[in-house]
Amino acid sequence: MRKAKPKKRIILQDPVYGSPKVTKFVNNIMLCGKKNLAFRLFYDAIDIVSEKTGEKGLEVWEKALTNVTPSVEVKSQRIGGATFQIPTEIRPGRKESIGMKNLIGFARKRHEQTFSLKLANEIMSAYKEEGGAFKRKEEIHRMADANKAFAHYRS
Repeated sequence: MRKAKPKKRIILQDPVYGSPKVTKFVNNIMLCGKKNLAFRLFYDAIDIVSEKTGEKGLEVWEKALTNVTPSVEVKSQRIGGATFQIPTEIRPGRKESIGMKNLIGFARKRHEQTFSLKLANEIMSAYKEEGGAFKRKEEIHRMADANKAFAHYRS
């Protein structure tokens, strides 16, 4: 263990919406340091979402992100020769990070033509509480619920 916690990096606001959360999301989209491309893909996806839903694209994205963000997870812990899946609450920063990574990961697995379209459709699915990222959250919660008998082992 370290004596001092590492300093939190300051994440700048994005140029269009002025939100650090958008910048975090774009940083997760980014591959090989191509941040401009990642921003363009994200903004295109938000434009597609706002066209298709008729609502503000950023609000739909934020609601979709909260829909796919898990609140508990299971962690493996070895106790007396047996390994137990122990449900634990997730700290807020990690919650947001898991939600973003799930949304982007399941968008990449979709079968549309461009990534912007894939991301837009995954955002709209998550907004409606369906799609791969939402199912993943439900699966995590189900596992935690099934193993809540071991919650007393939490350290």
